[in-house]
Amino acid sequence: MTRSTNQEVANQKATDQLTVLPTCHEPLEILRQDEAFVVVNKPSRLLSVPGRSTWNRDCVIERLRVDFPGVHAVHRLDFDTSGLLVVPLDKPSLSHLSRQFQARQVRKTYIAVVHGWVEAEEGRIEEPIAPDADNRPKSKICAGGKPAVTDYRVLERDAQANTTRLALYPVTGRSHQLRLHCRALGHPILGCDFYAPEVVRQMADRLLLHASELEFAHPVSGDRVQFHCPAPF
Repeated sequence: MTRSTNQEVANQKATDQLTVLPTCHEPLEILRQDEAFVVVNKPSRLLSVPGRSTWNRDCVIERLRVDFPGVHAVHRLDFDTSGLLVVPLDKPSLSHLSRQFQARQVRKTYIAVVHGWVEAEEGRIEEPIAPDADNRPKSKICAGGKPAVTDYRVLERDAQANTTRLALYPVTGRSHQLRLHCRALGHPILGCDFYAPEVVRQMADRLLLHASELEFAHPVSGDRVQFHCPAPF
């Protein structure tokens, strides 16, 4: 067996071991469409882009390509996270929006419900994040990771349920940043099957994390545009 054949076999075995995700039956809601982009409300448990496994092709991008061939993702939401995504419709808009994300000129707000009573009315979490090589696809907080910053503000506290509703404002965009930073704060997000204790995971039937606001400069006009989508929980 040649080296290339060995590699092909290894790649196939790795693909076979990938998790096959359940089918998402919720529709993809288009909130705005113009000449440069579409803004959608992604349901929880739908991929933003196709997964590595051939069984995990259903995603925001593939659904949009039915009506908008050639679209490409400029940013993503986790599989379990719901909310706002902007998808450029042409290459100039893709380049324009990519530069905004890289320069941190896109303002994003998330809503989360976390376990416990968050004491401070607002604050900042600064904990570096790196991929967890031993537990893919998880990430981890570690000294050698990339800088990660999240601001937060308390919206509501529920003493009876022992939960707090937070507005989260990610300054950086590391993988699983909001989940890891909430856990580092001592208040994991309800329904998080990656980083929350089992009792907290079982407190919700989905991850209670939603991208509720998105603001950026329009790729054509340059005007700031803002979109809002309330959390479904």
